[in-house]
Formats: sequence, structure tokens, C-alpha cells
Amino acid sequence: MSGIYIHIPFCKKACHYCDFHFSTSLQNKAAIVNAICFEIELRKDYLADKNISTLYFGGGTPSLLGSDELKNIINAVTRHFSLDAKAEITLEANPDDLSSSKLQELKNAGINRLSIGIQSFHDEDLILMNRTHNSEQAVKAVKEAQKARFENISIDLIYGLPNLSNERWAQNLQKAFELEVPHLSAYNLTIEKKTALAELVKKKKVILPPEQVSIEQFNILTEEAQKNGFIHYEISNFCKEDMYSKHNSSYWKNAQYLGIGPSAHSYNGSSRRWNVGNNSLYLRNADKTASWFEEEILTEEDKYNEYIMTRLRTIWGIDLGVVKKNFGEDKLANLLTLSKDYISSGHILHKEENIILTQKGKLLADKIASDLFV
Repeated sequence: MSGIYIHIPFCKKACHYCDFHFSTSLQNKAAIVNAICFEIELRKDYLADKNISTLYFGGGTPSLLGSDELKNIINAVTRHFSLDAKAEITLEANPDDLSSSKLQELKNAGINRLSIGIQSFHDEDLILMNRTHNSEQAVKAVKEAQKARFENISIDLIYGLPNLSNERWAQNLQKAFELEVPHLSAYNLTIEKKTALAELVKKKKVILPPEQVSIEQFNILTEEAQKNGFIHYEISNFCKEDMYSKHNSSYWKNAQYLGIGPSAHSYNGSSRRWNVGNNSLYLRNADKTASWFEEEILTEEDKYNEYIMTRLRTIWGIDLGVVKKNFGEDKLANLLTLSKDYISSGHILHKEENIILTQKGKLLADKIASDLFV
């Protein structure tokens, strides 16, 4: 089965660290929703498999949409695709949007999984990041979602923040475990170009911690998650038994997906497409004649390297049988040769028919992946 990603390009205000495409003006929200519904119809033949098992509303801040807008988009999907009756339908949400009435609207619209962007349970961190919520709202949002009988809840946290001590990071994790959410995504802070945080760092108004602090906080994360019964199934993702993000897991397992909305990316096995990251251009050009996306035809090397990069980040690792079947014996032999030093150094574990990162290797995941590329 395939998945569909819907990009909702609106936010109340700009978080200092974020470089995703969004607008803080909601003036064109209704028009963008209509254009998204039109694009769904326009691209109904993009996926070879029209059976959809996951639908993901990302952004931006999808929780800014009303229930009617969500229903319109979901209805557009069901008109042109076969949405599985048990499909995972995720919506990213800011804590300050999740009132009891809003949660009921989301449930009535068909949302059955929430990804709540908490980032920290400490106000000092939230102010630094320019988040729209405070720590009290963060806790309340999760509890309200649970009262509304949302069982599939994920929260996001960020480590490696300026002035975030190991003790305060451990407190963030403990609060997440106390709230009994079944899924946790935790990311190391990265400084993206053209963000407010990048400018603050450049002017030395914000001082980043040494890399060693991020390493220590990653190790605290993995140790505490394991103690609390979480499976570390991808570098940044942890879950209770059978509570994987089905949508994101499909990316890591090389499944096909359709991306709808400004800046959204798509993959159909042979090519990648990405829509223009500009709301006005998207509205102006999303029709049958204008060019509103770019496309890259993937070479066999591209496909191989992407398989290595995505699978290496996961608990499942690189399947050597798949490498042999899909890319040939030469690629398999090359992979095994390139892996030897990392196996010897304890960064990679060669377990039966899989190559998997060790805890030590997870700290160098991107470098190891690039070293295994062809």
C-alpha cells in the first residue's frame, strides 16, 4: 500500500529553528485547501498502487485547519484513491490548538493519530525557540487528547538546545514517560540557514553547546527510553510495542508516496517530485498546463544510495537479500567490503542477513551511510 502526505503551509508565528515552508498569513488558507483538493484529483494516477494505508497532515501547522477543511481534503482523497478502512490518519498539532472542542472536531473529521509538537516541557526553552505554547499548555494538550480517546499520540522533543542541561533534558523525558504517550520523536537541534536561530548564533546572541553535550543527551535519551519500554526503531523515533508511525516507516522502507501541497515531495519508485515552496506560485500554477513542480529521475545508483541511507537509520537495518535481489551481486560484495572496518570498530553489527547500526554507530549514522554509498 501507498501513503499520501498533505503539506499545510501555515503557522501562527515562525519558530526560530524551523526552515520548513510556511506562511504566518492565513489570508489564502481557504484557497490553498481548494488547490490541495484540486491537486489530489490532478495527480490521482501518480501512484501505481492507489490503495492508501496512511494519510499524514504535516506542515506548517495543520491544527490550524477547521474540521470542514480537513473533511474536504479527506473526501478528495477518498474520491480518487482507495483509503483503507483502518488507515492511519495523522495530524501534526501545536499544543495551544488542542482544546477539548478542537480535539472532538479532529476526531469527527477522521483523524486517529496526533503528532504534538511539544519540543520541551520548560518555558525557558520554548521562549528561545519562539514556540506559541508554554509548558502548562504542553501537558494539558496531551491530557486533553487522552480524554478525547486519542490512543495513538506522538510527541516531539528537541535536545542539544542552548542552556539545556543533561538534568533538564532528563526531566523532559521523564515528563513524557509520565504522560504515557506511546510514541516519542526526539531530534538534535540543527541550525538551518536563513532561520532566526542561525542569525542569533551568527551574532553570538545564542551560544550553542559543544557537540559532546548532544552526544550525552542522545545517550540519555536511548537509555531512558529503553528503561521505560520504548523500542528505538529509527534514529530519532521511539515507540511502545506495535505503535510505530506507519507513515514514516513507509518512507524508511522505500514505499511509494504522494506529496500534496506547497513544497511537498513525492516518490513513485523511479522518480522524485517536489512542489514549488511558495503559496502564491502554488495557487497560480497548480493547474494542468503550468509548471509548478520539479522532478528528478532516479538512477540505479540513486536508488541504491537512498536504500542504504534510509534503512541504515532503522532497527531493521540493511537487508542484504534485498541488496542482492534489487541491485546485484556486485553491489552486495562492495557493501560487505565497505562495511568491514565499521564492523571491526563496533559501529555496525552484521547480524544474519542484515547490517545494523550499534549504539556507537548511531552517533555517526550519516557519515557511515555516505561511506557505504557507491
